Amino acid sequence: MNFLVTGGAGFIGSAVCRHLCANPAYHVTNLDKLTYAGNLASLRTIENAHNYKFAQADICDERAVLDILQRDEIDIVMNLAAESHVDRSIDGPGAFIETNIVGTYRVLNSALEYWRGLGEDRKARFRFHHVSTDEVFGDLPFDGGMFVEETPYAPSSPYSASKAASDHLVRAWHETYGLPVVLSNCSNNYGPYHFPEKLIPLVILNALDEKPLPVYGAGANVRDWLFVEDHARALELVATKGQPGESYNVGGNSERTNLGVVETICGLLDIRRPRSRGRRYRDLISFVTDRPGHDRRYAIDASKISRDLGWAPAESFDSGLARTVDWFLDNKWWWGPIREQRYAGERLGQVQSRGQVEGRKGAA
Repeated sequence: MNFLVTGGAGFIGSAVCRHLCANPAYHVTNLDKLTYAGNLASLRTIENAHNYKFAQADICDERAVLDILQRDEIDIVMNLAAESHVDRSIDGPGAFIETNIVGTYRVLNSALEYWRGLGEDRKARFRFHHVSTDEVFGDLPFDGGMFVEETPYAPSSPYSASKAASDHLVRAWHETYGLPVVLSNCSNNYGPYHFPEKLIPLVILNALDEKPLPVYGAGANVRDWLFVEDHARALELVATKGQPGESYNVGGNSERTNLGVVETICGLLDIRRPRSRGRRYRDLISFVTDRPGHDRRYAIDASKISRDLGWAPAESFDSGLARTVDWFLDNKWWWGPIREQRYAGERLGQVQSRGQVEGRKGAA
């Protein structure tokens, strides 16, 4: 079976590529534009594998995508190419509109043309799997409720709005043109190879550098955390066994407040890399001005993918976070150049007033 993974040099995409390549019956083509968050070092363990190849291309280039589909006789497209950081979407929403909406439209066009030209057997096997986020559903109250597949969309940020739009396009290409699509919406991922603009790797690396550990507002916002390798297993199941036209929510059943996450990281580091003179890492916590439009809570009901496809997370939040901290302690070769050359931990996603977009440096 031949897979095309778009965005395969990103955090989740690289985990998917590594997972799929462990199966010798699969052949994986990784298509990535290599923007700031794309990193081929995340694929070092498979770069010479017999069943892996890399193609640098943009999903907005319909001809390039179609050529790759035809050349590698793709059976399943897994579309993970996206701009993904909420704070960056506040600073510069245009890139999110271009990649997440226009890019999805163009890769759908390429996939549709390719699919229409297949023989009947391969046409019946083909799938277009669009990977999305729980943030499209908007905000949940602290006192209950969970996102299900039928939850109405109510995105709050430019990022989540762009992903919501892309989800609607994928469904429209199924309903209008018959393209066999499946969708998945996941909760917050974490794990090895995570670009350090996101909360967990940022806190780990700031702590190691003895820098402030920024927490938005009072740190009360709640997220459901999903270990990235568990997510990769779920995505394989959705892509290969999901029913066309269906969507599947993927979550870790691990709700935590942001402050609780930061404090847990501090506790792990206190044991693994103690500070001098008996000081604790939690003394570095710094509460900063909240993100504009910050959703209070996300929570995923993953009962459908469990019932229909037999998936369940293997990692608890505590075990997955311990693995993540250990990985960052052991792999400065990967994150050191990023901190030095691409992103040093500055604050993103601040605006002075409604409608004014401005990036200012500070805590992240």
